Amino acid sequence: MSEPTPQNDLAQDPGVLRLAAKIFDLARRGGTETLAAYVDAGVPADLTNDKGDTLIMLAAYHGHAGTVAALLQHGADPDRANDRGQTPLAGAVFKGEDEVVRVLLEGGADPAAGTPSAIDTARMFGKDALLELFGAA
Repeated sequence: MSEPTPQNDLAQDPGVLRLAAKIFDLARRGGTETLAAYVDAGVPADLTNDKGDTLIMLAAYHGHAGTVAALLQHGADPDRANDRGQTPLAGAVFKGEDEVVRVLLEGGADPAAGTPSAIDTARMFGKDALLELFGAA
């Protein structure tokens, strides 16, 4: 009988790394149904990559509002910042993904969270309509 694999060993297992890469790619491509099935099966909704980007960050940055909504429904944190202090909402503002911005706000995202915040990002790019939406006009 073999001993259980320590957690650190799992993080280096090639099969686990391939699965993680597939899951992050689903978030980038907007593979909502498949990604939701993985989360239902036990993948953490706030799984992060080596840069601290969560699944919701990748989906938001790549403009997949439906995937963002599904991850929020599965308990993903809309304000979880990556290793650079960026939040999904600020990323969506930067990329001009207004539908994603609305979904994140409906999901409880804080426009003042992160560095730079979504408010700071909207100001930087002169997005007055978003500043009004954030109550920061």
